[in-house]
Amino acid sequence: MVFKKLLGALGVGGPTVDTVLATPAVQPGGLIQGQVNLVGGSQEAKISGITLTLVARVEIEHSEGESDGLASFARYSVSPPLTLAAGEQRSIPFAVPAPYETPVTVVAGQHLHGMSLGVRTEVEISGARDKGDVDPLGVEPLPLQRGVLEAFAALGFRFHSADLESGRIRGTGQSLPFYQEIEYLAGPQYAHLFKALELTFLAAADRVEVVLELDRRSSDVINHHVLDRSSAGQDLTAVVDDWIQQALAHSSHGGRLAAGAAVGVVGGLVLEEFVDEVVEESFEEIFED
Repeated sequence: MVFKKLLGALGVGGPTVDTVLATPAVQPGGLIQGQVNLVGGSQEAKISGITLTLVARVEIEHSEGESDGLASFARYSVSPPLTLAAGEQRSIPFAVPAPYETPVTVVAGQHLHGMSLGVRTEVEISGARDKGDVDPLGVEPLPLQRGVLEAFAALGFRFHSADLESGRIRGTGQSLPFYQEIEYLAGPQYAHLFKALELTFLAAADRVEVVLELDRRSSDVINHHVLDRSSAGQDLTAVVDDWIQQALAHSSHGGRLAAGAAVGVVGGLVLEEFVDEVVEESFEEIFED
């Protein structure tokens, strides 16, 4: 992105910063690599630290309906305190991990509509923290996740939308305070049984939990499954079809697993309702249709 002046920290003549991602797309658990480029302004600047924050747009349900905001879900310090001389150019390389539960945003080269995820650079100067631009980050599915997505496609399901919901899914190993829902319209052979299906991945180093929620006319049906690493690379079409059959067979036992949401704060998740204009503009420019 274009170099951004840190006007909030030092005023006119302050340093500028530009973060360049060498890995614009990663897999959950992979390394996000790049460098933060600094150019000194008209005077010396004492930088207390540089932090990279992974942010995502998350929806939250409350008594008045739904709202959304930016949520930070991982923070990494990438630089010790330093002094930047006037006009000095300096590059700070970094390699930070994407949490395994980082939501998928790109499938088969296509951006999932509704997903907004990025890396924000924060520079602390003279006791003030400047929250800079958001650089878009693509997240491609792990082999296990890709196998499940390919199985749904093989069964005739059609992608409809994706979003991030605040809250936790009980009975799972979820660690982030939000979860992704990927919605599919039912394939032709299931359309008379249910309208749509929502898919949630909860990945870990050695396995992927899969939560399915079938939208039936009478009630929602939720099933929970676990795939270990040995299933990667296999054709999972029959496995996924069996999951759906199980859900339909046990529909009378279905229940809502997602925990209720509280306004503004959910399980430690704080939505930034009043974010910097530059951050909002970055998301609008990056992810607009």
